[in-house]
Amino acid sequence: MSPDLLTHPPKVIFVGGKGGVGKTSIAAALALHHAALGRKTLVVSTDPAHSLSDAYAQPIGGKITALNARLDGLEIDPDTQVDEHIAEVLASMKSMVKPTLYPQIEKQLRLTAQSPGTQEAALLESIARLIDEREQLGYDLIIFDTAPTGHTLRLLTLPEAMSAWTQGMLQTSQKAHQLQGVVDHLSSSRQRAPQHPLAEPKQHDVADLSERNQRIADRLRRRQQLFQRTRDVIKDPQQTAIALVLTPEKLPLLETERAVRQLQEQRLPLAALWVNRNIPAHADGDFMAQRRQQEQLYREQIHATFVGLPAAFLPLFERDLEGVAGLELLVKALAEHPLERL
Repeated sequence: MSPDLLTHPPKVIFVGGKGGVGKTSIAAALALHHAALGRKTLVVSTDPAHSLSDAYAQPIGGKITALNARLDGLEIDPDTQVDEHIAEVLASMKSMVKPTLYPQIEKQLRLTAQSPGTQEAALLESIARLIDEREQLGYDLIIFDTAPTGHTLRLLTLPEAMSAWTQGMLQTSQKAHQLQGVVDHLSSSRQRAPQHPLAEPKQHDVADLSERNQRIADRLRRRQQLFQRTRDVIKDPQQTAIALVLTPEKLPLLETERAVRQLQEQRLPLAALWVNRNIPAHADGDFMAQRRQQEQLYREQIHATFVGLPAAFLPLFERDLEGVAGLELLVKALAEHPLERL
């Protein structure tokens, strides 16, 4: 592991990769390590198939849970986030729309709970709020154990994911045409422009709107600004590091290659590749010898594919890593196998 991630981590670390490669264990071990060094740390699972509780051998769930004096855990439940979000929107909409429109809006929002992408959108907002409120919550560091790679990349595109929802909500108003200027300001196409107004939040031209529509516009603006601030943090290598975990096997290697390419295209701060579960040299027998020979081919391919990236090869342990004692063994392995550029 690089000295920066080991001794001077950024404020936010994402640990991702294909399912089953050990990313939860590594995220949990990193969190345990930094908490032991005195950093107030929150480790968050965003994968619907949560295994963070299993890694620490204690229940965590959907509320922030103390794991030790300096370490808290959280397993975000997308269904719960969707329900809470819809309830919050409905409560606020009561004062923003005409009473005759409210039943139709409630019906449409309830239907969206089962729509493709709704859980992901709710998860995205939960991540954004945790990052944005990190200091207020009292954390020096937040480590995200993310869902498989493709999911992670979609989450990192941030503000664009909400543009369609934003415009749809504005269109429920009978005076939606009055808000079109606000829609334009909030649209995804403008957010990619260097001088996009949300880069430095300002008041937009809503003075001519009704009081109700001004409240709608203000709420949407604040939400979009939240996503913009979060993206600024995620794209800043001084504040965020992204680590990918893989194993020396064909499918994890191919998925990691795609992920690295997409991260680089988005100019996101890829800080580490941890190649997990390498067969130790002392493992004997014909079967292990053949596995090691195949593994060596993939290790050579990893060196050729990811030239210049920081990587470390971690050992396969004799037994499953169970609870804090098992995670401490992984912390030791991370320290003994530092990241080096391929």
